[in-house]
Amino acid sequence: MTETMKTAPEIKAVPETMTAAFEDFMGAFEAFKETNDRRLGEIEQKLTADVVTRDKVDRINRAMDEHKRVLDGLALKKARPALGGAGEGSPEAAEHKAAFSAYMRRGDESALRALEGKAMSIGSAADGGYLVPPETDGEIGRRLSAASPIRALATVRQVSGAVLKKPFATSGMACGWVAEAAARPQTNAAQLAELSFPTMELYAMPAATAALLDDAAVDVESWIASEVDIVFGEQEGTAFVSGDGVNKPKGFLSYTNVADSGWSWGNIGYIATGAAGAFKANGPSDTLIDTIYALKAGHRHNASFVMNRKTQGAIRKFKDADGNYLWRPPATPGQPASLMGFAIAEAEDMPDVAADSFSIAFGDFRAGYLVVDRTGVRVLRDPYSAKPYVLFYTTKRVGGGVQNFEAIKLVKFAAS
Repeated sequence: MTETMKTAPEIKAVPETMTAAFEDFMGAFEAFKETNDRRLGEIEQKLTADVVTRDKVDRINRAMDEHKRVLDGLALKKARPALGGAGEGSPEAAEHKAAFSAYMRRGDESALRALEGKAMSIGSAADGGYLVPPETDGEIGRRLSAASPIRALATVRQVSGAVLKKPFATSGMACGWVAEAAARPQTNAAQLAELSFPTMELYAMPAATAALLDDAAVDVESWIASEVDIVFGEQEGTAFVSGDGVNKPKGFLSYTNVADSGWSWGNIGYIATGAAGAFKANGPSDTLIDTIYALKAGHRHNASFVMNRKTQGAIRKFKDADGNYLWRPPATPGQPASLMGFAIAEAEDMPDVAADSFSIAFGDFRAGYLVVDRTGVRVLRDPYSAKPYVLFYTTKRVGGGVQNFEAIKLVKFAAS
């Protein structure tokens, strides 16, 4: 192994391929293991680690985070489909695309008005803008799945109304054993709860100059997607984790949290680490094991860890009794890292480790959390409010909330 691979201080040039980025990441991980093993050996021999070694571990840890960020960026770039070009799609889609481009560039709404009139659409430039063509709408949705990790993990439902109401059986039907000729008493009916998921308006308002819109080489639809996807994804990611439900989705951290031993429907159960603002000194990974087995087997099969980068950096140093690291790098490019065999979703909106913080979530988010998308992304062209710029008021309606309270568990960094 070369000295450069051992230290892995930083990325000096962004790799052009996922294979090269993955090799850099794995090299950094090997350097991390070697240096952290040295740190642990120093602690065992001298009861303290050398300052140089400790700083080197932290430096390589940060370098690994940067390598992973580059690797994830390349995976996202590879996954992005090209918007439909000439000759692609149906004639209707091509007509809509051309009409939408005319509206975006020149404000010519006549073709769009005729098309949406034939489709019996209620959209108009006066009251709400025009629907983005399906190609652009799909592009935004796919990019959001990468920018918002909770969206990628959760169940996503498309609705045409303002609210999705979902019944949920909190308890199954009663049953029992009887003799062949004995009377069959009536069993208790299942208990149902109605969950409501209203959609809230998410907006962005990118601006463009007339010169940009006049440039025939600029793909306006792709530009709109690239302008709004990141900001939409950031806002969604925050709301799905910690949103208070007021004019935004309700995040899973905003529900009432109770110790898992006293869990009841409507609350999110947590496992305490046993130390305020930290893992306990002896057997820190025991908390993670307790959290894993707090989930029922059916949910545990599809579960993932959710935490931010700093928390993952701390857990990356944990070992089992045999000296094996509990954190494992991705097996192949584009795959997530794992902890104790379960995938890790990196969500920067999760809180840092602090006293009484809920910095780690573990659960089957596909069963536990529901994202509701109201069909259609709308764009309203405004050439008047910010002359000489043309504003594009882009809106999307999104809701979200917990749909199964037993499918998600939290780790609380507290004594109890």
